[in-house]
Amino acid sequence: AMAGEGSTFRLRCSLLGHGQDVRGLTRALFPEGGFVSVSRDRTARLWAPDGLNRGFTEMHCMSGHSNFVSCVCIIPPSDLYPRGLIATGGNDHNICIFTVDNPAPLYILKGHKNTVCSLSSGKFGTLLSGSWDTTAKVWLNDRCMMTLQGHTAAIWAVKILPEQGLMLTGSADKTIKLWKAGRCERTFTGHEDCVRGLAILSETEFLSCANDASVRRWQISGECLQVYYGHTNYIYSISVFPRCKDFITTGEDRSLRIWKQGECAQTIRLPAQSVWCCCVLDNGDIVVGASDGIIRVFTESLERTASAEEIQAFENELAQASIDPKTGDLGEINADDLPGREHLKDPGTRDGQTRLIKDNGKVEAYQWSVNEGRWIKIGDVVGSSGATQQTSGKVLFEGKEYDYVFTIDVNENGPSYKLPYNITDDPWLTAYNFLQKNDLNPMFLDQVAKFIMDNTKGQTLLSNSNQFSDPFTGAGRYVPGSSSGSNTVAGADPFTGAGRYVPGSASNAEPPVGGVDPFTGMGAYQSAAAKVENIYFPKKDAVTFDQANPTQILGKLKELNGSAAEEHKLTEDDLIILEKLLSATCNTSAEMPTAQQLQTLWRAVNWPEDIVFPALDILRLSVRHPTVNENFCSEKEHVQFIILLLKFLNPKGKQANQLLALRALCNCFVSHAGQKLMMEQRDEIMTQAIETKSGNNKNIHIALATLTLNYAVCLHKVNNVEGKAQCLSVISTVMEVVQDLEAIFRLLVALGTLISDDTNAVQLAKSLGVDSQIKKYASVSEPAKVKECCRFVLNLL
Repeated sequence: AMAGEGSTFRLRCSLLGHGQDVRGLTRALFPEGGFVSVSRDRTARLWAPDGLNRGFTEMHCMSGHSNFVSCVCIIPPSDLYPRGLIATGGNDHNICIFTVDNPAPLYILKGHKNTVCSLSSGKFGTLLSGSWDTTAKVWLNDRCMMTLQGHTAAIWAVKILPEQGLMLTGSADKTIKLWKAGRCERTFTGHEDCVRGLAILSETEFLSCANDASVRRWQISGECLQVYYGHTNYIYSISVFPRCKDFITTGEDRSLRIWKQGECAQTIRLPAQSVWCCCVLDNGDIVVGASDGIIRVFTESLERTASAEEIQAFENELAQASIDPKTGDLGEINADDLPGREHLKDPGTRDGQTRLIKDNGKVEAYQWSVNEGRWIKIGDVVGSSGATQQTSGKVLFEGKEYDYVFTIDVNENGPSYKLPYNITDDPWLTAYNFLQKNDLNPMFLDQVAKFIMDNTKGQTLLSNSNQFSDPFTGAGRYVPGSSSGSNTVAGADPFTGAGRYVPGSASNAEPPVGGVDPFTGMGAYQSAAAKVENIYFPKKDAVTFDQANPTQILGKLKELNGSAAEEHKLTEDDLIILEKLLSATCNTSAEMPTAQQLQTLWRAVNWPEDIVFPALDILRLSVRHPTVNENFCSEKEHVQFIILLLKFLNPKGKQANQLLALRALCNCFVSHAGQKLMMEQRDEIMTQAIETKSGNNKNIHIALATLTLNYAVCLHKVNNVEGKAQCLSVISTVMEVVQDLEAIFRLLVALGTLISDDTNAVQLAKSLGVDSQIKKYASVSEPAKVKECCRFVLNLL
């Protein structure tokens, strides 16, 4: 039965299984009527409805994270995975992807630099993730397609909208952003604190909830249509009922609230301080997860309602809960002014209304239930003792969650500093970072670390045996008075370990480079007349590798032919044929390459990989000739040709072959047939080529950068968004590893060419964070072309 008029949600069941806070829930597509939960206990669990009674059974428990799991979503079915996939995000910065029948991850997505706290799936296997690193990432299968940058604090909530390419992110910077194809289209402002949850109502409307205890309904166009008040503390999660605009919310005021027709129709209190997450099942039942590690399901259906005993047990558990008045969930409490038990004879005026009474010096809290016409006890109000925090990860500092945030006064009249701390952190490392960040005297290290340990007594998680190692040196921690003889370098700085700076003892001062100011290290001042013009991009023609030494190549070929196995040996005639091909393609003779020559070359390039490189070099040089290019790249031959070259790009193969295959691919771009083939096979070639980045060989890096540049030249002429996105992500990935400045220069030219005259490409490059990657090259002094080209690119970004 769907949500009917005036019907009430009652407990259906309580599920035990998780060892710590349940932080995320989502309804499952398989098994039908089931759901998935994730927890601080590092696991995800799949629950199936129990046919016999009103409960659920745990189908299996999935592990793959090395830290808390904080969010979960389902990736819809595909041909490959007809039951869909489960994605979970964690404090280990990773996203694990599971199938519904295996407890170990299918694969793991790495890329975020901090906790992944929100996930949403879209069409065609796309996945959107939000993280405390202030970015959201769009993944397709196991690849990160783009990164959404723009928020200035943690992204707590993400949702992919029904309309193609539209995405929403909600952040601790109090704003919500709408993204289209990776670009921020609009920013929604209105919330007065961290945005924690988002829910989609339709193609044009959505809901948000926040730490300001309000829910807002928005139009995609930017307008806030309505604000809903009711919660008395942070709202963590929001979920919509299927096929209607009613919704539910949960939060830090121990409650689940059901909203119908824009009003809070029912409030269900729970015996846990933080009700972290909720979801609605297909049958309209509600699942909630809380800081006590228990999952509770509520239903409007009488046949699914728990037995009277179970409901009584739940009410007793609630009645025994202790409520901390400091949270402010019950308003200002003045125990002396409270009425006695007789106050409960008067009925309440609305569902969820709370009333406090004093009985024998004890303060008790009750809540009115309209449907049952009675006051239900929801706990005892107890004065809380200073530092105890009932639940984990409660305090927010700079938009992220911590177990504790201490206020530290270094001296009486100076400012006080905030020190965030998690029980999984090393107190010494935290103290060190705190002193560094606030520029405080390192002498306070022991004091601050001791303060942390004293104030978090007994609150450590899974400490390893090497608990007493010094976070800086890895040696045993220094304990004053336990003389072990100091072995530090005389004058060494205790923090950096470097020798202390002694003025005047500069041993490493270098003579200034010509034209560089010896004081500032800057180049001499040049007048504006020397304005550099952009001769670098957009580049119009392919870059080729032409330099050749035919005599050497042929000499090597003959030498290796001598030791080749019988079936590979070339005859004297074959060698003469190849010599003729080389002279025909290296412009030393006016002859045209013949079919016979090409057949011989094809036999040679199919030699075993340890001796094939001279033949590959002949291929690299000859493919520049229109006849050869046409032959190998034409419709009928090209499949073999591409398979051959891709085979040599295997990063485990010989580096000489990788280098020559990359150069041959670059040289294919000289003629129309080659360009056509390169563009048709772009995805395959680029995916394989990027693997050669791992070898740290500068010549390979230059060839890889050149291949990317030649693709950029072609892509500049045609508007192929996917091609540009792939090229941009290759540039961004290769930039991370390349050291050689010639390779960097070619990547910069490729980047400039790709984004010239294309605002979409500029946005995509920004969303990939390329601008921050290349900034450092704007100050390279030699070669000057790197700096100049980089500055031109930065001007476009």
